[in-house]
Amino acid sequence: MDMIVEKQRLSLLPVTIAFLLGGIFVALIFVGVGSRAEPASRMSGSGTLAPLPVIASQDQLVIETVKRAEPAVVSVIITKDLPKLTQVYENVVPEDPFFRGFSFQIPRMQQQGTEKREVGGGTAFFVSSDGLLMTNKHVADDEKAEYTILLNDGKKIPAKVVARDPVNDIALLKVEGSDFTALPITATDDASLGQTVIAIGNALGEFRNTVSVGVISGLQRSITAGNPGGDSERLDQIIQTDAAINSGNSGGPLLSAKGEVIGMNTAVSSVGQNIGFALPARELRRVLSSYQKNGRIVRPYIGVRYMPITPELQEKNKLPVDYGVLVVRGETAADLAVMPDSPADRAGLQENDIILDADGQKLIAGVSLQQIIINKSVGDTLRLKVLSKGKEKTVTVTLEEWKE
Repeated sequence: MDMIVEKQRLSLLPVTIAFLLGGIFVALIFVGVGSRAEPASRMSGSGTLAPLPVIASQDQLVIETVKRAEPAVVSVIITKDLPKLTQVYENVVPEDPFFRGFSFQIPRMQQQGTEKREVGGGTAFFVSSDGLLMTNKHVADDEKAEYTILLNDGKKIPAKVVARDPVNDIALLKVEGSDFTALPITATDDASLGQTVIAIGNALGEFRNTVSVGVISGLQRSITAGNPGGDSERLDQIIQTDAAINSGNSGGPLLSAKGEVIGMNTAVSSVGQNIGFALPARELRRVLSSYQKNGRIVRPYIGVRYMPITPELQEKNKLPVDYGVLVVRGETAADLAVMPDSPADRAGLQENDIILDADGQKLIAGVSLQQIIINKSVGDTLRLKVLSKGKEKTVTVTLEEWKE
């Protein structure tokens, strides 16, 4: 059964995402630890916090990790110039002769300039000591808004959005300054079910650096995110956690017991109990590396919208196969199945085609087409086996850079 989950940015409009794939399995297992911690001030040579060694108790481990990470986690304040409305009264004389000699004061709203107002909030964390921060794209998606970060000591600093990921829910902010405490992103992708994790964020846009502890309760989840404007995006291979994530936590780090970032908190189920989702570290590393190398986030794309084929989808639509991805339109008329003049369009892909495998990898549960594409570079080719109008064919697509 489909579940409704919400992207977590404190704003005036609710943002929902529909949970498409995977069951919900919650594991309540805490990891045992041993040995002693080093002082909280221990840093690596780059100014980024070095991982904690393993220490004696679960409580002590969490306390030390949070103490070290807190200075690197900030609140994001979103402000915008909005119409300033005041109530005025307009004198109205009725046309009906019965009311001759009478007048009425009718209230109405009148704009008197604009005023800067707070319209939302979220969380971000430093990824370099020179003021580069990472957050969710849905936290920093308004190009007309202004962004300010609130440090743990209460200091406010204006922030600029320097990059938005065209494919994933990631954005980068930059502030002036130096010697900021930065969090290390784990260099490995060995997250495990039951692993202890710590979430830190600006809960409800009001309670800064709120800490919650839980475990990884699922891996390689797939969800499709949408907003009230009709836009949607697919998030694959993401982490599920039972660590409590609240409105305003979006963009905050999901930390391992060693204090390394293993994910970025992105969404939470609005109908489940402690079912949250975080983008995995490999995506965060890829974005940071691309920005540092190119000055922007470079992503390859082919230009199709698709839906993974499940047994339910196969049965309902009488499809000839029970795996692969079906090329389909989006929720609105403008969301075409194949983007015009895209690599997929030039390769001849059409709506209702079924992509069976990519570069020899069969697209079954746990094998994501998006992830295969993301792991390639702009200019690479991708061989697709496609079932089109009942016939199998192989097409070669040359990946191009996605530009919004």
